[in-house]
Amino acid sequence: MENMPKNYDAEAVEQRMLDKWLAGDYYRRNPGVGDCTVTIPPPNVTGKLHMGHALDDTIQDTIIRMNRMRGVSTRWILGTDHAGIATQTKVDKKLASEGISRREIGREKFVDACWDWTHEYGGHIVEQIKRMGCSIDFSDSHFTMDADYATAVRKVFCDWYHDGLIYRGKRIVNWCPHCTTAIADDEAEYKEEDGHLWYLRYPLVEPVDGQEYVVVATTRPETMLGDTGVAVSPKDHDKDKFVGAKVRLPIVDREIPIFSDFYVDAGFGTGFVKVTPAHDPNDYGMGERHGLEKVNIFDETAHVVEGYGEFSGMGRDECRQAVVAWFEEHGLLDHVDDHHHSVMHCYRCDSTLEPWLSEQWFVAVDKLKGPATEAVTSGKVTFHPSRWTQTYLTWMENLKDWCISRQLWWGHRIPVFHCEDCGWEDALMEDTDVCPKCGSHHVAQEEDVLDTWFSSQLWTFATQGWPEHPERLEGHHPTTALVTARDIIALWVARMIMSSTYFLKEIPFKDVVIYATILAKDGTRMSKSKGNGVDPMDLISMYGADAMRFNLLTLVTNNQDVRFDADIDKKTHELLGSPRTESARAFVTKIWNASRFVLGNLDGFTPGEPRAVSQADAWIFSRLAKLSAEVTKDIETYQFGEMARELHAFFWNEFCDWYIEFSKASLREEGDARLQTQRNLVYVLDNALRLLHPAMPFVTEAIWENVPHAEGEAPALMMAKWPEPESLASLVDEESERAVSLLCDVVSAVRSTRARYGISPKQELPVVLRAGFENARVLEGLKSQIISMARASELSIVPSDAHKPAESACVVAHGCEVYCVLTGLIDFEAERARLTKERATLQKDEAKFAKKLSNPGFLAKAAPEIVEKDTAKLAELRDKLARVEEQLAELG
Repeated sequence: MENMPKNYDAEAVEQRMLDKWLAGDYYRRNPGVGDCTVTIPPPNVTGKLHMGHALDDTIQDTIIRMNRMRGVSTRWILGTDHAGIATQTKVDKKLASEGISRREIGREKFVDACWDWTHEYGGHIVEQIKRMGCSIDFSDSHFTMDADYATAVRKVFCDWYHDGLIYRGKRIVNWCPHCTTAIADDEAEYKEEDGHLWYLRYPLVEPVDGQEYVVVATTRPETMLGDTGVAVSPKDHDKDKFVGAKVRLPIVDREIPIFSDFYVDAGFGTGFVKVTPAHDPNDYGMGERHGLEKVNIFDETAHVVEGYGEFSGMGRDECRQAVVAWFEEHGLLDHVDDHHHSVMHCYRCDSTLEPWLSEQWFVAVDKLKGPATEAVTSGKVTFHPSRWTQTYLTWMENLKDWCISRQLWWGHRIPVFHCEDCGWEDALMEDTDVCPKCGSHHVAQEEDVLDTWFSSQLWTFATQGWPEHPERLEGHHPTTALVTARDIIALWVARMIMSSTYFLKEIPFKDVVIYATILAKDGTRMSKSKGNGVDPMDLISMYGADAMRFNLLTLVTNNQDVRFDADIDKKTHELLGSPRTESARAFVTKIWNASRFVLGNLDGFTPGEPRAVSQADAWIFSRLAKLSAEVTKDIETYQFGEMARELHAFFWNEFCDWYIEFSKASLREEGDARLQTQRNLVYVLDNALRLLHPAMPFVTEAIWENVPHAEGEAPALMMAKWPEPESLASLVDEESERAVSLLCDVVSAVRSTRARYGISPKQELPVVLRAGFENARVLEGLKSQIISMARASELSIVPSDAHKPAESACVVAHGCEVYCVLTGLIDFEAERARLTKERATLQKDEAKFAKKLSNPGFLAKAAPEIVEKDTAKLAELRDKLARVEEQLAELG
């Protein structure tokens, strides 16, 4: 007890436990039977821990800690991602603040600057993961730009290149003019925006039935400079007469054809659609089908290229205004409508993306889709929750070739070399400056780097020795589970399955656990710009890591999104508090205080086997056995919310509130009864701490240091044996569970009646139990305990059809009715009068709020939070009214 101060100091205890675990080298892969290998989704090297990371890492640590305790060989692979665009952007900003641009210093020095940045900031998030108590092997860290990892990336590219899966082509890509690089379809973020639909008149070269122009509708009038056609729907027969005619494109004076294509929606705009093959993927498709010219009007920064007179050099927005003004000035602007539409943005810098025709490298996915689809449809890879299976399969079904080139300097440079003299080209595992075909030294490597997701798709096997040491994968691949967010199912999960099934002929993981997205309190996405984000390190500082972890695990349900109840200062954006995390901290305190009570009552204790002397002992042993089975199953099936609920219910309600109370009388005795009670308490506490440990490692480890153990026990709780359900199964005792549950219900019913009528806990009162034959038999055996714990002056057990005792209050418990006789304890007339008056007030208030909430005018005008608040108030009033009605009915 000298090591367990009265008050629990989370900060001091957690740092001491962390030092102990790291000094003991307990995080390393341990030998064992079976395997549990988990790869951490590599956070960006420039990043910091956010709530999604905290939940993800807590789930993974819970899985790893239980398996380690079960004697399974565990490995949790640590690593970070080089995050091409994100890191390059940060380094660009840093250099700009010093008055330097990457163009000035060149590629080599810029890459050196990126490495410097990585070395300076790359370890921050790793230290935060460590502070959370994540038992990850920090000595075995990986980085997607490490030399061995780069070898794996290069091999994948070269093999796919030589197998015909990688090709170069000129295609429409999502281009970020700010980052000046292509962005994959899956990385584009769509945002709803209020815009306009401009109706532009295009003059016909020759009138059609006396009509001199057609009107096209567009959300992007600036791109008309690159129009090479006008399309109509073949279903729109009114426009058949225009097919084959030509229009003279205003400003550019280009003659372009009118044609029909099934892509066109006859109901959109006027039914005439301008076609810009170089700046719209759907227009590109029509251009391919109808042999249209592809005219690229923008450069890499989305400024109009040379050749367009006054418009050349203009940015997109400026060009839009100028084009609209020109059309209006020349009488060719028909009209303008408001238009709400979805616009693509860069997921990194939030710039509006530009569909842009450029030469890029692609992965042809046709040969990869089949095996990756079969891996999931066959059940080899299982999604949890299962609804995400269809998300994966739908994406795979619609998968297009993957643009893998990025116009950056930081990243894995594409290993393709070409000879400027003879035209030789090949993908090579080693750099070369000599052409193997003609011997020329005019050999250049591709400038572009690979998409970050190209390298991270190899994460499960490139971190375990592949391709140079494939033997290291034996027994540890496929990995056990991948815990990740839903928004990268396509970006990462699917690509990991595609690459693993291609190169290893096996799946990369057996289970994919998709955790819920953590939203802000108001239901919006957490973000730094909104000031509603929660820093997990602030939660840890305020409540401790155990409390934060436990609260996060309670949020793991089948819900797709969960709201985090943090209160944040609107001005400073500082964390003010989180009621649910505060409740979790109260649970940590409860565990500490209950353990102090048990360990503080061990005078004269000697080790020995637990033994059920009383029915209460048999009950708690049975509940412990079932808890072991439930918690084990919950972690195995990734039901962490259920796990947290069951742990809380057992420790707080059953162990603390009841079993410790049952034990107090025996602890006051002498001799064998006291010693056996001590042994039973230690046994239950010890096993409860083991079951709690994966979720709440710090407080349980600190307490376990003080728990008496047998000779040869593990040096730390995290290395101790897990309470296996099979080893505890013999303790299940349904009869004792039923009896003690009945006892607890009866005592709780008496206590709730005291509280309801303001009767002192010390005041004895008569109790009558009305029950059926079987329950009456059980209650007879518990009579002395009920009298003692309920402080009953007398206890009568009567048949279920017996008359209700006069002047009594009734609570229906599980298995019986509990009547507390209140004669002489309360003034019935005064109580009736008080309750009648309270009922009238509640009825009046209830009617007022009900009328208010049934008023359509109020519902239409009131803010949502006001409606929500009033709805909650109405529910509260109705609940109170129901309870008052019940009490009046009791009083007769």
